[in-house]
Amino acid sequence: MASSIPIPSGGFDRFDLFDFHPQLARGIREAGFEAPRPIQSAAIPAALDGRDVLGLARTGTGKTAAFALPILDVLLDEPVRGPSALVLAPTRELATQIDAEIRLLARFTKITTATIFGGVSQHAQVAALRRRPDVVVGCPGRVLDLLGQGHLKLDGVDVLVLDEADHMFDMGFLPSIRRILGALPRERQNLLFSATMPREIRRLADEILVDPVVVELADSAPSETIEHALYPVAEGRKRDLLENVLADDGCQSAIVFTRTKHRARRLAQQLCDAGHRAVGLQGNMSQPQRDRAMRGFRERRFDILVATDIAARGIDVSGVSHVINFDVPTTPEAYTHRIGRTGRSEREGKALTFVTSDDRAWVRATERMIGKEIPLVRLDGFGGDAFASDRREAAETAGRRRANGRGRGGARREQRDGTGARTDGAR
Repeated sequence: MASSIPIPSGGFDRFDLFDFHPQLARGIREAGFEAPRPIQSAAIPAALDGRDVLGLARTGTGKTAAFALPILDVLLDEPVRGPSALVLAPTRELATQIDAEIRLLARFTKITTATIFGGVSQHAQVAALRRRPDVVVGCPGRVLDLLGQGHLKLDGVDVLVLDEADHMFDMGFLPSIRRILGALPRERQNLLFSATMPREIRRLADEILVDPVVVELADSAPSETIEHALYPVAEGRKRDLLENVLADDGCQSAIVFTRTKHRARRLAQQLCDAGHRAVGLQGNMSQPQRDRAMRGFRERRFDILVATDIAARGIDVSGVSHVINFDVPTTPEAYTHRIGRTGRSEREGKALTFVTSDDRAWVRATERMIGKEIPLVRLDGFGGDAFASDRREAAETAGRRRANGRGRGGARREQRDGTGARTDGAR
């Protein structure tokens, strides 16, 4: 399907080597960007050449600048009445974050942006679209709504960006995306970024990308800057275990993930009642409430954010020391996205997952996905004996198989004689 390019080892180790427009170069310097991140070094040259790009990289690797900088540079060299670029993102938080970074980089230019997403009145968004912004960043649902109402015109879009494409599929946005694609000009540049590559996203990439350059930083394994641990615990002792973890001096800022909105709301309140500076983030909150929660956490007025998977992607908060999975994610892939909130920008972080005896299948599947065993940390008094026993039994069984030569294919090997020929009884 595509050509692949290596991650440069030193060819683009400075932003000035890209020869960006002076106003954009100034924005990069003032934003504090120093050396390009690997995804940027690899994707930016291809995007500047007008190539379609398929970027496969973990969250927190600098993907936004990888697509934003080429878009801004082209807009400065070839200004037209917008919108010229459409960026689709799965959540309001991610759309807002992308828009903020584009504005930061474009602060010394006249390039304008607009964000459009649901959950709030559309009036301000419609007013912003009337001013013909150069870049529109939005969520598929509201984009489709305003497109259908005639407020959004896509006939001039030269660049389409699909960010966190796998998450958009998880949220059921694929039909909306296909309808949006039908409203776009056939001749355009496409930039698709995803942390994982399920079959449906691969099919979508095959459909929309034309001879793309594939930039693949890593597989589904989480960042090496993240320290993983499983904490066996009885379901009824999770609150006590959480208090134990939060009391550690190294836990400076934490995101605690729960499975349900009700549990997130209740746990956040319980932590506040216990004297913690905690705030909840879940889908039943209004957009202003969600904005206040994220702003407070980002500005360190809260040390703990208790969230559902609404915050598992696209929330870029620097310095999160711990991600704590109070409940295991629904899928192994969701584990990667949750823990990507820590260990960002090459900083170290910890990912702690509370597991009960019911979570053993999830643990096995997740360990297979990331390619390694997650260390088990047992604390006295918190239960989890069945889980720890299961882990010991599995290790002992594997050890016996290795000792007896009965690993994978061992049974077949035992049916061969010393020269490798089958014995008489082997069929």
